[in-house]
Amino acid sequence: MTGLVLLSGATGFVGRQVLRVLLEYGCQVRVIARTAEHPALANVAGLESVVTTPDLFAESPEWFSAVCQGVDLVIHAAWYAEPGKYLQSPKNLECLMGTLLFAKIAAQTGARRFVGIGTCFEYDLTVGKLSIETPLKPLTPYAGAKAAAYFALSQWFSTQETQFVWARLFYLYGEGEDERRLVPHIRKRLAANEPAELTSGTQIRDFLDIREAGQQIVQAALGSQLGAVNICSSIPITVRQLAEKVADEYGRRDLLLFGARPDNFIDPPCVLGIK
Repeated sequence: MTGLVLLSGATGFVGRQVLRVLLEYGCQVRVIARTAEHPALANVAGLESVVTTPDLFAESPEWFSAVCQGVDLVIHAAWYAEPGKYLQSPKNLECLMGTLLFAKIAAQTGARRFVGIGTCFEYDLTVGKLSIETPLKPLTPYAGAKAAAYFALSQWFSTQETQFVWARLFYLYGEGEDERRLVPHIRKRLAANEPAELTSGTQIRDFLDIREAGQQIVQAALGSQLGAVNICSSIPITVRQLAEKVADEYGRRDLLLFGARPDNFIDPPCVLGIK
Protein backbone atom coordinates (compact mmCIF):
# COMPACT_ATOMS: atom_id res chain seq x y z
CA MET A 1 0.00 0.00 0.00
CA THR A 2 1.43 3.34 -1.05
CA GLY A 3 1.60 6.05 1.58
CA LEU A 4 1.80 9.80 1.04
CA VAL A 5 2.70 10.79 -2.54
CA LEU A 6 4.66 13.99 -3.24
CA LEU A 7 4.09 15.35 -6.76
CA SER A 8 6.04 18.24 -8.27
CA GLY A 9 4.88 20.10 -11.38
CA ALA A 10 1.27 19.35 -10.47
CA THR A 11 -0.20 22.08 -12.70
CA GLY A 12 1.91 21.29 -15.77
CA PHE A 13 0.90 19.50 -18.97
CA VAL A 14 2.08 16.14 -17.61
CA GLY A 15 1.73 16.76 -13.88
CA ARG A 16 -1.97 17.61 -13.93
CA GLN A 17 -2.74 14.25 -15.55
CA VAL A 18 -0.57 12.41 -13.04
CA LEU A 19 -2.44 14.21 -10.25
CA ARG A 20 -5.81 13.28 -11.78
CA VAL A 21 -4.92 9.59 -11.89
CA LEU A 22 -3.42 9.56 -8.39
CA LEU A 23 -6.63 11.03 -6.97
CA GLU A 24 -8.76 8.59 -8.98
CA TYR A 25 -6.75 5.78 -7.39
CA GLY A 26 -7.47 7.22 -3.94
CA CYS A 27 -3.89 8.20 -3.18
CA GLN A 28 -3.06 10.78 -0.54
CA VAL A 29 -1.20 13.51 -2.44
CA ARG A 30 0.93 16.47 -1.41
CA VAL A 31 1.67 18.72 -4.38
CA ILE A 32 4.36 21.26 -5.17
CA ALA A 33 3.35 24.10 -7.49
CA ARG A 34 4.69 27.46 -8.52
CA THR A 35 3.27 30.26 -6.42
CA ALA A 36 1.58 31.88 -9.43
CA GLU A 37 -0.20 28.62 -10.30
CA HIS A 38 -1.52 27.91 -6.82
CA PRO A 39 -5.08 29.10 -7.71
CA ALA A 40 -5.35 26.27 -10.26
CA LEU A 41 -5.31 23.81 -7.35
CA ALA A 42 -7.72 25.68 -5.10
CA ASN A 43 -10.73 23.57 -6.10
CA VAL A 44 -8.97 20.20 -6.30
CA ALA A 45 -10.52 17.91 -3.68
CA GLY A 46 -8.57 15.27 -1.83
CA LEU A 47 -5.14 16.90 -1.58
CA GLU A 48 -3.17 16.41 1.63
CA SER A 49 -1.57 19.84 1.16
CA VAL A 50 -0.28 22.28 -1.46
CA VAL A 51 3.28 23.56 -1.14
CA THR A 52 4.10 26.64 -3.22
CA THR A 53 7.44 28.00 -4.37
CA PRO A 54 8.50 30.73 -6.83
CA ASP A 55 11.20 28.38 -8.16
CA LEU A 56 11.46 24.73 -7.13
CA PHE A 57 14.93 24.40 -8.62
CA ALA A 58 16.35 27.23 -6.50
CA GLU A 59 15.13 25.91 -3.17
CA SER A 60 17.45 24.98 -0.28
CA PRO A 61 18.19 21.54 1.19
CA GLU A 62 16.25 22.61 4.28
CA TRP A 63 13.19 23.44 2.17
CA PHE A 64 13.27 20.09 0.38
CA SER A 65 13.74 18.27 3.68
CA ALA A 66 10.64 19.90 5.15
CA VAL A 67 8.55 19.14 2.05
CA CYS A 68 9.67 15.49 1.94
CA GLN A 69 8.80 14.70 5.55
CA GLY A 70 6.48 11.70 5.81
CA VAL A 71 6.57 11.04 2.05
CA ASP A 72 6.52 7.45 0.74
CA LEU A 73 6.57 8.09 -3.02
CA VAL A 74 7.93 11.05 -4.98
CA ILE A 75 6.85 11.74 -8.59
CA HIS A 76 8.99 14.57 -9.91
CA ALA A 77 7.22 15.97 -12.98
CA ALA A 78 8.52 19.55 -12.80
CA TRP A 79 11.01 20.79 -15.43
CA TYR A 80 11.34 23.82 -17.70
CA ALA A 81 9.42 23.03 -20.90
CA GLU A 82 8.46 26.21 -22.76
CA PRO A 83 7.83 25.28 -26.44
CA GLY A 84 10.41 26.68 -28.82
CA LYS A 85 12.87 27.41 -26.01
CA TYR A 86 13.30 24.45 -23.70
CA LEU A 87 15.50 22.27 -25.91
CA GLN A 88 18.42 24.72 -25.90
CA SER A 89 17.73 26.67 -22.71
CA PRO A 90 20.42 27.08 -20.01
CA LYS A 91 17.57 26.59 -17.52
CA ASN A 92 18.03 22.87 -18.12
CA LEU A 93 21.17 23.02 -15.98
CA GLU A 94 19.20 24.63 -13.16
CA CYS A 95 16.56 21.89 -13.45
CA LEU A 96 19.28 19.24 -13.37
CA MET A 97 20.95 20.60 -10.25
CA GLY A 98 17.62 21.09 -8.47
CA THR A 99 16.49 17.58 -9.41
CA LEU A 100 19.66 15.99 -8.01
CA LEU A 101 19.21 17.86 -4.73
CA PHE A 102 15.52 16.90 -4.57
CA ALA A 103 16.35 13.23 -5.10
CA LYS A 104 19.16 13.26 -2.54
CA ILE A 105 16.92 14.76 0.13
CA ALA A 106 14.04 12.41 -0.74
CA ALA A 107 16.32 9.43 -0.08
CA GLN A 108 17.71 10.91 3.11
CA THR A 109 14.24 11.58 4.50
CA GLY A 110 13.13 8.00 3.88
CA ALA A 111 11.11 8.04 0.64
CA ARG A 112 10.54 4.46 -0.47
CA ARG A 113 10.38 5.26 -4.19
CA PHE A 114 11.43 8.17 -6.44
CA VAL A 115 10.06 8.58 -9.98
CA GLY A 116 11.72 11.02 -12.38
CA ILE A 117 10.46 12.08 -15.81
CA GLY A 118 12.79 11.65 -18.75
CA THR A 119 12.44 11.94 -22.52
CA CYS A 120 12.82 9.78 -25.61
CA PHE A 121 15.30 12.42 -26.81
CA GLU A 122 17.85 10.86 -24.47
CA TYR A 123 18.13 7.94 -26.87
CA ASP A 124 20.14 7.59 -30.07
CA LEU A 125 17.17 8.48 -32.29
CA THR A 126 18.84 7.11 -35.42
CA VAL A 127 18.00 3.62 -34.11
CA GLY A 128 14.31 4.29 -34.85
CA LYS A 129 12.68 1.67 -32.64
CA LEU A 130 13.69 2.59 -29.11
CA SER A 131 13.67 0.24 -26.13
CA ILE A 132 15.19 0.88 -22.72
CA GLU A 133 18.21 -1.06 -23.99
CA THR A 134 18.83 1.47 -26.79
CA PRO A 135 22.07 3.46 -26.27
CA LEU A 136 21.68 7.04 -25.12
CA LYS A 137 22.88 9.87 -27.36
CA PRO A 138 21.34 13.20 -26.30
CA LEU A 139 21.85 16.02 -28.80
CA THR A 140 20.40 19.04 -26.97
CA PRO A 141 20.93 20.65 -23.55
CA TYR A 142 17.44 19.45 -22.57
CA ALA A 143 18.07 15.82 -23.49
CA GLY A 144 21.59 16.01 -22.07
CA ALA A 145 20.35 17.28 -18.72
CA LYS A 146 17.70 14.56 -18.57
CA ALA A 147 20.25 11.86 -19.42
CA ALA A 148 22.67 13.27 -16.86
CA ALA A 149 19.93 13.14 -14.22
CA TYR A 150 19.19 9.54 -15.15
CA PHE A 151 22.82 8.42 -14.94
CA ALA A 152 23.53 10.28 -11.70
CA LEU A 153 20.36 9.14 -9.98
CA SER A 154 20.74 5.54 -11.11
CA GLN A 155 24.10 5.45 -9.37
CA TRP A 156 22.96 7.41 -6.30
CA PHE A 157 19.86 5.34 -5.63
CA SER A 158 21.79 2.09 -6.08
CA THR A 159 23.55 2.97 -2.82
CA GLN A 160 20.31 3.90 -1.03
CA GLU A 161 17.21 2.04 0.10
CA THR A 162 15.01 4.24 -2.09
CA GLN A 163 13.79 2.63 -5.33
CA PHE A 164 14.29 4.58 -8.57
CA VAL A 165 12.13 4.76 -11.70
CA TRP A 166 12.83 6.91 -14.77
CA ALA A 167 9.81 7.39 -17.06
CA ARG A 168 10.84 8.44 -20.58
CA LEU A 169 8.08 10.31 -22.42
CA PHE A 170 7.53 10.11 -26.17
CA TYR A 171 5.33 12.44 -28.28
CA LEU A 172 2.45 13.60 -26.10
CA TYR A 173 -0.61 15.56 -27.14
CA GLY A 174 -4.05 16.39 -25.75
CA GLU A 175 -5.75 18.22 -22.93
CA GLY A 176 -3.92 21.30 -21.67
CA GLU A 177 -1.37 21.29 -24.48
CA ASP A 178 0.40 24.57 -25.27
CA GLU A 179 -1.16 26.20 -28.33
CA ARG A 180 2.25 26.50 -29.99
CA ARG A 181 2.51 22.72 -30.38
CA LEU A 182 1.44 20.77 -33.48
CA VAL A 183 -2.08 19.55 -32.62
CA PRO A 184 -3.34 22.80 -31.02
CA HIS A 185 -1.88 24.74 -33.95
CA ILE A 186 -3.82 22.63 -36.43
CA ARG A 187 -7.02 22.92 -34.39
CA LYS A 188 -6.70 26.68 -34.12
CA ARG A 189 -6.19 27.10 -37.87
CA LEU A 190 -9.03 24.78 -38.88
CA ALA A 191 -11.45 26.25 -36.33
CA ALA A 192 -10.86 29.60 -38.02
CA ASN A 193 -11.29 28.01 -41.50
CA GLU A 194 -7.68 28.89 -42.26
CA PRO A 195 -5.08 26.63 -43.89
CA ALA A 196 -2.46 24.89 -41.76
CA GLU A 197 0.95 24.90 -43.42
CA LEU A 198 2.83 21.69 -42.61
CA THR A 199 5.85 19.70 -43.71
CA SER A 200 5.42 16.58 -45.85
CA GLY A 201 4.35 14.76 -42.67
CA THR A 202 6.09 11.52 -43.59
CA GLN A 203 7.92 11.26 -40.26
CA ILE A 204 6.84 8.27 -38.18
CA ARG A 205 6.29 9.06 -34.52
CA ASP A 206 5.01 7.48 -31.32
CA PHE A 207 2.10 9.75 -30.36
CA LEU A 208 0.33 9.24 -27.06
CA ASP A 209 -2.63 11.06 -25.55
CA ILE A 210 -1.57 12.86 -22.38
CA ARG A 211 -4.36 11.22 -20.37
CA GLU A 212 -3.00 7.77 -21.21
CA ALA A 213 0.51 9.00 -20.42
CA GLY A 214 -0.71 10.00 -16.96
CA GLN A 215 -2.07 6.50 -16.47
CA GLN A 216 1.19 4.88 -17.54
CA ILE A 217 3.32 7.10 -15.30
CA VAL A 218 1.18 6.40 -12.24
CA GLN A 219 1.10 2.66 -12.96
CA ALA A 220 4.90 2.66 -13.17
CA ALA A 221 5.11 4.72 -9.97
CA LEU A 222 2.78 2.45 -8.00
CA GLY A 223 4.22 -0.76 -9.43
CA SER A 224 7.43 -2.66 -8.75
CA GLN A 225 9.44 -1.98 -11.91
CA LEU A 226 12.80 -0.28 -11.41
CA GLY A 227 14.98 1.83 -13.70
CA ALA A 228 14.00 3.20 -17.08
CA VAL A 229 10.55 2.69 -18.56
CA ASN A 230 9.13 3.99 -21.84
CA ILE A 231 5.87 5.95 -21.65
CA CYS A 232 4.62 5.37 -25.18
CA SER A 233 1.97 3.83 -27.42
CA SER A 234 4.32 1.60 -29.49
CA ILE A 235 2.00 2.38 -32.42
CA PRO A 236 3.71 3.89 -35.49
CA ILE A 237 1.81 6.78 -37.04
CA THR A 238 3.00 9.48 -39.43
CA VAL A 239 2.66 13.15 -38.65
CA ARG A 240 0.40 13.34 -41.71
CA GLN A 241 -1.92 10.66 -40.33
CA LEU A 242 -2.19 12.48 -37.01
CA ALA A 243 -2.91 15.78 -38.76
CA GLU A 244 -5.59 14.14 -40.90
CA LYS A 245 -7.17 12.58 -37.80
CA VAL A 246 -7.48 16.04 -36.27
CA ALA A 247 -8.74 17.56 -39.53
CA ASP A 248 -11.45 14.90 -39.81
CA GLU A 249 -13.03 16.32 -36.64
CA TYR A 250 -13.65 19.49 -38.65
CA GLY A 251 -14.27 17.78 -42.01
CA ARG A 252 -11.50 19.93 -43.48
CA ARG A 253 -8.60 17.85 -44.74
CA ASP A 254 -8.52 20.30 -47.62
CA LEU A 255 -7.03 22.93 -45.29
CA LEU A 256 -3.97 20.80 -44.53
CA LEU A 257 -1.19 22.06 -46.78
CA PHE A 258 1.42 19.30 -46.65
CA GLY A 259 4.77 20.33 -48.06
CA ALA A 260 4.12 24.04 -47.54
CA ARG A 261 6.93 24.01 -45.01
CA PRO A 262 10.31 22.40 -45.73
CA ASP A 263 11.18 19.15 -44.01
CA ASN A 264 13.91 19.22 -41.41
CA PHE A 265 16.45 16.85 -42.90
CA ILE A 266 18.15 16.22 -39.56
CA ASP A 267 14.81 15.10 -38.15
CA PRO A 268 14.87 11.30 -37.67
CA PRO A 269 12.46 9.47 -40.02
CA CYS A 270 11.17 7.18 -37.27
CA VAL A 271 10.90 7.51 -33.48
CA LEU A 272 8.93 4.62 -31.99
CA GLY A 273 8.88 3.46 -28.39
CA ILE A 274 9.13 -0.21 -27.52
CA LYS A 275 7.82 -1.37 -24.15
